[in-house]
Amino acid sequence: MIHYNLFGKVNKLDFKPRQYIRLILREIFNSEHLKGDYAVSFIIVNNEEIHKINKEYRNIDRPTDVISFAVMDGNNHQLDYELGDIYLSYEKIIEQAKEYNHSNIREFSFLITHGMLHLLGYDHMNPKDEEIMFKKQDDILNKVGIVR
Repeated sequence: MIHYNLFGKVNKLDFKPRQYIRLILREIFNSEHLKGDYAVSFIIVNNEEIHKINKEYRNIDRPTDVISFAVMDGNNHQLDYELGDIYLSYEKIIEQAKEYNHSNIREFSFLITHGMLHLLGYDHMNPKDEEIMFKKQDDILNKVGIVR
């Protein structure tokens, strides 16, 4: 079971994010065969706030769409633990949904999926890992019916 907290500028989104978080988390837990109790926090911020976080922790001087901070790294998902925090920029969600010509819900769901996979140890630092992670993202979103 996963327990999550949702903080920040939730009212800036034109949909109710909790139902999409639950839907995506359920599918991720099924696809990853996770057992036990886990916790994760989702924090919705603006571009200014995520820019500061991006600069401080990644030394990248610009806003980004999503940043994940894992509390515990590794692949032993049989233990109960706090997964970490996922920061999302509501401004980037809206901006990128327009840019990619899909809904805010689809962009939000993609970023939640992306952030969660990072917390579970997936990455896209090389082409092989990127292919694995991006396929998993697409599979999860397709299974829950959130497509482009």
